[in-house]
Amino acid sequence: MLPADDLYARLELPVDASFEAIEIAWRALLKRHHPDIAGPAAVEVAKRINVAHDWLSDPVLRERYDRERHPRRQRAPGRATLDRHAPPAGRGGIRATPDRPRARPRAPLDPAQALAAHLDRVRRLNDDELDRLSLAETAPIAFIASIARFLPADRQDALRAIEAQVQAALPRRARWHAPSRDAAVGFAQEIVLGPFLDEHLSGDFRDRVRERLTRGWQAAVDQPRYGPNTAGVRSALERIAALPVADRARIGGQGAGVPRGQGSDFPWPRGLSPSDDAGLRVSSALAQRDALALLPEPVPALTRRGLARAMHGLVLRHGFRPAELERLAGPWASVVLPQRATAGPQPRRRTD
Repeated sequence: MLPADDLYARLELPVDASFEAIEIAWRALLKRHHPDIAGPAAVEVAKRINVAHDWLSDPVLRERYDRERHPRRQRAPGRATLDRHAPPAGRGGIRATPDRPRARPRAPLDPAQALAAHLDRVRRLNDDELDRLSLAETAPIAFIASIARFLPADRQDALRAIEAQVQAALPRRARWHAPSRDAAVGFAQEIVLGPFLDEHLSGDFRDRVRERLTRGWQAAVDQPRYGPNTAGVRSALERIAALPVADRARIGGQGAGVPRGQGSDFPWPRGLSPSDDAGLRVSSALAQRDALALLPEPVPALTRRGLARAMHGLVLRHGFRPAELERLAGPWASVVLPQRATAGPQPRRRTD
């Protein structure tokens, strides 16, 4: 039977909490209320905490519980866990202690040194990195908010101070731009919260949190503007800019490119994906943005989509076969793709 009360309230969490937040809440509350620490009177409280964890850490049971108890507050798809991969199911019973998380290797610098180094790097961001940061994936702010109450007081104070420190360090043009600020803040939050997360999350959970907090920053910083094919993208942008304005508006209408309904307009090569290769996703988005800025207004949507698709293919050209790249570039192929090497001299045809 489904528990009658609110299992999220037992763990002091919102209904859309991630699986990682559920693990942290369970471990933190069980430390506080376990009978070995709080005495025999805490037995029932510890059991209730474990039951809530068993229901909410199992994706199937959680879906059933939400459907019955929170029909109007269903989680958005993909919100239950930081990387959309469900964790293994848990099963009940009071435990002596939560399973101890796997030890994680720490960086050579201590957290204070690592944070100082990060703030210094934020101050030294160049224009290309700032442009990439503007397209970075945002850090999971809701996750940080949901676990804040379980942090020690000194970590809560440090967490509150981080955003102001990072915002003051950011160059002026990015200081009030939310994606840029959040990517830089997320990386700093991982540094400050590292020891706490190591203690309260097992290996797979810990890896997901680390990756999601740092993904936006790492996808944007210390990389060429357009990724590994930056030189080719710059050359293509120069050729587009050199076209007469009328040609820029007209060329995209010369062919329909990939018809709608026949695969993605922006496919990824086999072995690459926007979710796993965040840096390449940023490179593609930036190349598209810069190319579209060269088109006059108004330009038909077909023209804009075709050019964006061609730039996407150019950024990922190392993963596409030549024929795939030609097809993806469509009518823009002659402008954005590197010219094929000129063939050598052909044998003279005999006329006798």
